[in-house]
Amino acid sequence: MRELAHLNKYFLKYKWRFLLGIIFVAVSNYFRVLQPQVIRYALDLVVDNITLYDLFNNFDLQTKLYDNLGKTLLFFGGLAILFAILMGVFMYFMRQTLIVMSRLIEYDLRNEIFKHYEVLTLSFYKKNNTGDLMARITEDVNKVRMYLGPAVMYSVNLVVLCIMVIYSMIQVSPTLTLYSLIPLPILSISIYYVTNIINKKSERIQAQLSVLNSLSQEVYSGIRVVKSYGQEEEMGEFFAEETNVFMDKSLELAKVDAFFRPLMIILIGASTIISIYVSGLLMNTGEITAGNIAEFIIYINMLTWPVTSIGWVASIIQRAAASQKRINQFLQTEPDIKPNPQAPIIPIKGNIEFKNVSFTYPDTNILGTKSMSFELKAGQKMAIVGRTGSGKTTIADLILRMYDADTGSILIDGKPIAEHNLAHLRASIAYVPQDVFLFSDDIYNNISFGKTDATKEQIKAYAKHAAVYEDIMSLPQQFDTIVGERGVTLSGGQKQRISIARALIKEPDIILLDDCLSAVDTMTEAKITGYLNTACADKTTIIITHRLYTALEFDKIIVVDDSEIVAVGTHKELMQQEGYYKDIYESQKVEQVE
Repeated sequence: MRELAHLNKYFLKYKWRFLLGIIFVAVSNYFRVLQPQVIRYALDLVVDNITLYDLFNNFDLQTKLYDNLGKTLLFFGGLAILFAILMGVFMYFMRQTLIVMSRLIEYDLRNEIFKHYEVLTLSFYKKNNTGDLMARITEDVNKVRMYLGPAVMYSVNLVVLCIMVIYSMIQVSPTLTLYSLIPLPILSISIYYVTNIINKKSERIQAQLSVLNSLSQEVYSGIRVVKSYGQEEEMGEFFAEETNVFMDKSLELAKVDAFFRPLMIILIGASTIISIYVSGLLMNTGEITAGNIAEFIIYINMLTWPVTSIGWVASIIQRAAASQKRINQFLQTEPDIKPNPQAPIIPIKGNIEFKNVSFTYPDTNILGTKSMSFELKAGQKMAIVGRTGSGKTTIADLILRMYDADTGSILIDGKPIAEHNLAHLRASIAYVPQDVFLFSDDIYNNISFGKTDATKEQIKAYAKHAAVYEDIMSLPQQFDTIVGERGVTLSGGQKQRISIARALIKEPDIILLDDCLSAVDTMTEAKITGYLNTACADKTTIIITHRLYTALEFDKIIVVDDSEIVAVGTHKELMQQEGYYKDIYESQKVEQVE
């Protein structure tokens, strides 16, 4: 229950619904407990009147007695039916409060997990796979809901019903009650040991389910690679192996669960036999009546389902505890980047300055930047050029504050980046990553993701600025075209340009383009760079690239190698120096001629 304590805040939130549910449970069980008492009165009445009926043999009074007995039994029968109806009505209200409460908490818990996922930083997502994240917000939450709803409802019902039934039994005969309840301590001890086994096996099952989800997600996302390498059969066999592991673990748990019900039935049956035997002895001494025997047997059977449900409820609670433990692991993970909630929202001008910035990726210990220093004034354009893995993308991640630098400082408009309002800072930056991502939605919504209140006219205008308008209009459904998962239905160049349109529609103060023109032709590149030269002339622009865009006039170009800045200058200045920049420019010029 230590892991499930996280959910107590939700019980407190819905306390009135929870308390009302407990009241409905009590009222429903009150009418249930009255039914055996009605049957006891009716049976005792029949037994007593049979003797009187025989005494009045051949008398007219016998017929009258018979009629009165029939009417009385009819009354008791109607009373029992009335109590059953009232019990059912309040049972309905009980489910409407407690089960609905569990659904509301499930809704809140899923939202809490999703919001926490959004707060966590990139390093978290590099260490945890998508399938595991999905399993915790779906399968694990489902198991927790079973605890919040059915397990809580049946637990409350068990406690209330046991109190009422045992109290009624004691009122009849304390001795008979004592003998009838002898099997219950054995039941409690059995549950204690078996639930520990269930808890351990449930944790293993949930962990294996995460493995299956992760494997499935990776295969579906990389289906092109799987098919192109002809590895369908091998991946199927690998998945089957993991599924067999899951099946074996599930069967082990099922065997433990299967042990519960026979145990419950045996113990309840033993209690019934003991009750009949002892009640027979007590009836001979005149301590109880025949109606009491029937009443007691009904009480014992009335406890059958609640008591037998202990194993089922215990199993649900243990599974929920195992799932909540997995959920808590992520909820207790603190984000590496902690925004300052008191940071004021100040308009971003676009001055960027790095002062001896060094950074190492925490998840891989790979050096990202080493003592980097540069300054870019508002409205200036800068290119970052370098080999693959030289640290170019790291600069963009640090400006977006996806990571915090290990040493040195990053200033935006002369103010340390950590002192800026994080949400406002990122809203002021348009970023097109190297790995273009599109949502499985239509093109309208993918572009308007940069500005959710954008009109269709604005969306079309920025599609033209990104030189993708004509491509979109050539599609069968044009802007209403569903691009598929990660934009699978579009070409690499189309995805890049839609991503550029999505970034530019933000009308940002800072533009970061990370090698986002690698899949476009020269003519399309000229259109996009032309827009950046004119409409975005007053925007601070950083382009990270392997290629050199001669159409763009850069105020500064920095050359990065092995996570360090090895050269800084304009195009003309760098061409006068021997090095990587001059070599790549000359080779690119040769390619264009060819």
